[in-house]
Amino acid sequence: MMQLRESGYKEANGINLYYEIYGEGKPLVLIHGGGSDLQFDYREVIQRMSGQYKLIGIDLQNHGRSEHREVPETFEQDAKDIIAVLGQLGIDKASFWGFSNGATTVLLIANLFPAKVEKIIAASGVTKRSGMMDGFFEGMAQATIDHMPQYLKDNFLKLNPDPRKLQHMFEKDSQRMIHFKDWDDSMLRAIQSPVLFIAGDNDVMKTSHIAEMHNLVHGSRLMIFPSGHGSYMMANENGNVDKALIDFTVAQVEYFLSN
Repeated sequence: MMQLRESGYKEANGINLYYEIYGEGKPLVLIHGGGSDLQFDYREVIQRMSGQYKLIGIDLQNHGRSEHREVPETFEQDAKDIIAVLGQLGIDKASFWGFSNGATTVLLIANLFPAKVEKIIAASGVTKRSGMMDGFFEGMAQATIDHMPQYLKDNFLKLNPDPRKLQHMFEKDSQRMIHFKDWDDSMLRAIQSPVLFIAGDNDVMKTSHIAEMHNLVHGSRLMIFPSGHGSYMMANENGNVDKALIDFTVAQVEYFLSN
């Protein structure tokens, strides 16, 4: 079941962000990762969950169908943009599922806007540089758009057939990660909302870091899947979908949200 109920643009702090809404029920906001968009990361999730929840996907600044900013990207700006869109949609409180950079963003929403948050699913997020696989930041500092996965470039250009916008998105995303600063542990300790941390055992984030975040957020839950980066919830880098694994992931998320 995957019936689009509503789509369009909402103004968020000076730019227009694209959104889609599926299903009815309690609101669950879906926040994609770097270089991606809501449909690319959450197509499989939406197919499985739109019968039980009101799913709200948002393309963040410089991504998907949303407008671009010239200023540097920050997780704080993304968090404020998401809350602004939800305000215009009349949603005062919701649960949030973020993947990769989106997971870092939804954890920040729980820290900055606790009254807006019901529950959090943080999928393959990071809050410390040491949490990324060895060599990540050194590689990022040397990366050009030629190093960006072709499937992400193809996906962006399908939505935005403008190579200049693709270059802009790449530069803004890569600079945000190059200049990423560690969170103080107090930011995670301050989160009061229930949090489910999930990741793959062959992820780009170290499993030890996911466990560290779990230990800092009081009462949070933790699940590590036998998978790579995100293939527990979407197609892998080769376009293959592990339907049984994604079914299992969604079942665990639904259990977390309903208990």
